[in-house]
Amino acid sequence: MNEFNIGTCSWKYDSWRGLIYPEQGPVNYLREYSYYYHTVEIDQWFWSLFKGDKVVLPKPDVVREYADSVPKDFTFSIKVPNSITLTHHYNKDKKAPLQPNPYFLSVELFQRFLDSIEPLAGHIGPLIFQFEYLNKKKMVNKESFFEQVHAFAEKLPEGFDYCLESRNPNYLGTDYFDFLSACGLHHVFLHGYYMEPVFDLYEKYRQQIQDVTIIRLHGPDRENIEKQTGNKWHQIVSARDDDLKSLTGMLNDLRNRDIRTFVFVNNHFEGSAPRTISRITRLLAQ
Repeated sequence: MNEFNIGTCSWKYDSWRGLIYPEQGPVNYLREYSYYYHTVEIDQWFWSLFKGDKVVLPKPDVVREYADSVPKDFTFSIKVPNSITLTHHYNKDKKAPLQPNPYFLSVELFQRFLDSIEPLAGHIGPLIFQFEYLNKKKMVNKESFFEQVHAFAEKLPEGFDYCLESRNPNYLGTDYFDFLSACGLHHVFLHGYYMEPVFDLYEKYRQQIQDVTIIRLHGPDRENIEKQTGNKWHQIVSARDDDLKSLTGMLNDLRNRDIRTFVFVNNHFEGSAPRTISRITRLLAQ
């Protein structure tokens, strides 16, 4: 039976001193983190596409530092650069014309990304393709999205678990999960923002979740919880007891079905990802 892999979304928070980091003195955050958890989500390499079609990939010295900081059984789940998953550049001015991203679903750029993280070999877990909400100006319909991603997925190198996060609630139906299966992709459950609660979605499409899945716990109101915490993430400020109870049932079912499951908790979910993880593990133990 597969065990759960539970960790946090990123790890570089001074306000976790006293929770999982030493209260004083210099600290290798990732090394200290790995004493408590066996997995983490890397999201910093997601932000990779800039004006003028400039692409920034992981720096070799940073990748080597991460590899040297963790034990052999540690796993990184990595968000693939958005230079690959954005259909168009971000645009703050909604009235301005859209600027297409020339690297959208580029197999060549994806291979360059894999080459850049090669020092992490042996530690690489699920790779997440996160797509933003796609309106009809960016993607005419979900069928077009399925077709383009399928063509891309067929060219991906073997040996990795590829997971897809869609932020289009209207995409998430039976045909979406059939599409994932046909592509050899796995679903990322995003809990938060405007998405349907992951427990309800899992109940609907439970039988179509196979082999591997990811659950990302984000809160519904990022701005408000930042005000509540003052961006200090050491305590629970918005307890989500009902969500955690539902999550426990979902996780137990996934475990009984032998689905390899990764859970990544964001500070914005309750106010402190390490404290939320402690709450989850206590509930599971009961």
